[in-house]
Amino acid sequence: MFIFKHMPNVRWQRRHRPSNGDMYTLEANLMNQSLRELSDGAAKDPITRLRLLCLSRGATGILGLGRAFRAMDDDGSKALNEEEFISGIRDTGLDVTDDEIKQMFNIFDEDGSGSINMTEFLVKLRPAMNQARISIIDQAFNKMDRDNDGVITIADLKNVYSVKEHPKYQSGEMSEDEILTDFLHNFEGGRGNLDGKITREEFINYYATISASIDNDMYFDLMMRQAYRM
Repeated sequence: MFIFKHMPNVRWQRRHRPSNGDMYTLEANLMNQSLRELSDGAAKDPITRLRLLCLSRGATGILGLGRAFRAMDDDGSKALNEEEFISGIRDTGLDVTDDEIKQMFNIFDEDGSGSINMTEFLVKLRPAMNQARISIIDQAFNKMDRDNDGVITIADLKNVYSVKEHPKYQSGEMSEDEILTDFLHNFEGGRGNLDGKITREEFINYYATISASIDNDMYFDLMMRQAYRM
């Protein structure tokens, strides 16, 4: 089990216990901060600007871009040529010029081969995280991925969570599958490709955005442990 060098004591936990409302507030603050940085007039390199544009859409901004790229990766090579790269970014509707997209592509196409690795690009694009945060996110994913096949599905969730206490389940408004599917869609970028499968990359990209709005490592650790009952 991962342990911080200085774990929060009980009194600290009671004062800083995260809630669902906290998550929405953190995400809203991050979106607003990103929009302010975009409009401050300071010169930004294309990758920084694209990152801010994604963050201004909340926790699914970068995730949605990853899904757009994956939809084009027919052979599973995770390699994108310039045309696919431009099309993927355009598909998200992000306000980036053609010149900026080409600059980004050229930065990553270091060997001039005409293609880039989309996973490496997304890792560079998402907000940086220390190893402690990556570790706790990995632990959460491993708990959810019950069959260890590298993706989280409804079948996995059924072995982890009970929906019996969910208000809409109790009222009959939603079935168990509908509630679990709704949960999965939180991680799917909100723009099509809702296949009910969450990869480790998508899970990490989602929480990398949430992480960017949390300064305190102990708070992030506590939030993840409570959210996934670890």
